Amino acid sequence: MLNRFIAVAGAALMVSGCAGGLPTFGADIGKTSAAGMDARIPYQDVISYFGYVAPGKAPDEVREGKNMYYLYVWIPAVAPEIGVRMVSPVKGMAKPGETDFVAADYAANAESADFFDTWVRIERCTLAINPEDITKPCAGWTTYGENDDSSELPAQPSGNKYNSVLRVATDTSNPLKALVRGMYRIVFTTYKVGEVKGTFLAQVGAPVKLPGVAIAPNPDELAKRVAADAAKK
Repeated sequence: MLNRFIAVAGAALMVSGCAGGLPTFGADIGKTSAAGMDARIPYQDVISYFGYVAPGKAPDEVREGKNMYYLYVWIPAVAPEIGVRMVSPVKGMAKPGETDFVAADYAANAESADFFDTWVRIERCTLAINPEDITKPCAGWTTYGENDDSSELPAQPSGNKYNSVLRVATDTSNPLKALVRGMYRIVFTTYKVGEVKGTFLAQVGAPVKLPGVAIAPNPDELAKRVAADAAKK
């Protein structure tokens, strides 16, 4: 048992392929603990989005006095668990790979020292279960969970571990909390009321392969990416 834990812990400490300065993104499913340490099996699928929020950029929505920004995610199949993590700034942490999603203004600002105290939430549009639903107005969003700070990720330039990790498991007994196919969104902001600015890396992980996952800053762009992926098959 101890040998197995050591092997799993070693895998959990390996560096992921697309994010050179980050630990491997692992699942809660199959997590083991010993000697005060947690070891997780790495997610089989990890999709990355490199983004940038310019100083003064208008939020997608203001909730409870906070500026909220959105990333829209297409999940093409039922998943037992979904993980989301976000780091800011990206400089020195990671560089985009060929299969990563990259915001149009990211490259020009990749060396920016600006960053924000990340806070993330996962929501799903209860009406968007097919690709043709992505661009339709969504009046119902279900919240799965949220996270502010995580000790799993490296500290920010301030020295504080204020980057975020959130994992949610499907609840098959509750249709509103089951991780079904459909359109999700990552809501992100700062923990305290303040300006969101700087580069960020958002990653979505799953313990099973989910071919066709896409991330975009708005539903229209997400629909285009999902359609383009479908056209390749």
